[in-house]
Amino acid sequence: MANPVTVCTLGGTISARGGGSSPRLTGAEILAGVAPDVTVDVRDVRRLPSSSLTIEDIAALAELIDEATAAGHGVVVVQGTDTLEETAFLLDLTCTARPRTPIAVTGAMRRPDLPGADGPANLAAAIAVAADPACAGLGVVTVIADEVHAARHVRKTHTTSTATFASPGAGPLGTVTEGTPRIHLRPTRPTVQRPLRLRAPVRVALLTLSMGDRGELLEAVDHRFDGLVVAAFGAGHVPTWLVEPLAAQSARIPVVLASRTGAGPILGHTYRGPGSEYDLLGRGLISAGPLDAPKARLLLHALLADGADRTRTADAFAALRE
Repeated sequence: MANPVTVCTLGGTISARGGGSSPRLTGAEILAGVAPDVTVDVRDVRRLPSSSLTIEDIAALAELIDEATAAGHGVVVVQGTDTLEETAFLLDLTCTARPRTPIAVTGAMRRPDLPGADGPANLAAAIAVAADPACAGLGVVTVIADEVHAARHVRKTHTTSTATFASPGAGPLGTVTEGTPRIHLRPTRPTVQRPLRLRAPVRVALLTLSMGDRGELLEAVDHRFDGLVVAAFGAGHVPTWLVEPLAAQSARIPVVLASRTGAGPILGHTYRGPGSEYDLLGRGLISAGPLDAPKARLLLHALLADGADRTRTADAFAALRE
């Protein structure tokens, strides 16, 4: 028996009326282009471009989702694609629905007034996933271009392509074919062992290194920040002159070492010279493992907001490498 589905809309391209400042479509108007064969409850949560969404917005959304899944509803979140992967991952960290009903995040790459608008097809596929009890237990997923991706792995890889979402190094969990989800792979474990609660206000900086970086931006990471993620070169490398400043920051706040490449894990001991991953991890930085830098930032933020100390934080990142 199909789950009833709650559709939560946040705004984004799928709701845009032209390219100007016209009011965005409501959830009911977005759904008008779809003919679901399940019971659908629509909630307009926000009407924003996804670049303007905040962690607080998604924390409030997670509470609504928990209420819906507790009532036996699958959930579809509709938003802009700019931060869709971040919303999906943050929900994966904070929602309690993994053993309950599916949660699918979707959006569109083309406005509804443009030829080839992809919003209705994406929304229909996401509703099919959320309504299917067999899709429970996947964690939060994204559903775009008839592909189902795990929030932990998915990334936006192209600025305009309707097939922009991919999971480097992992691939999709499944597809939606003729309106029916086909799940081929299932995650072996949840991203975190229990939902994280964003109880405390925290700030986590994300610093992306570039050739010739002299560390001025690193110096700006002061007492305002509770944690730092460094998007380093390659498999976790930094200029030699940044080693000591990073070590000093790590003595003060949790510093997570990620890669700016967007795919592949941080290494542990392949390179051992100054500024290598071995050098930095030995000085107290925490490996992001397979997480890209934006997701590592969200996990660190959620852990700190949940009250995690340094040991628990390191353990949570280490679990992702197992």
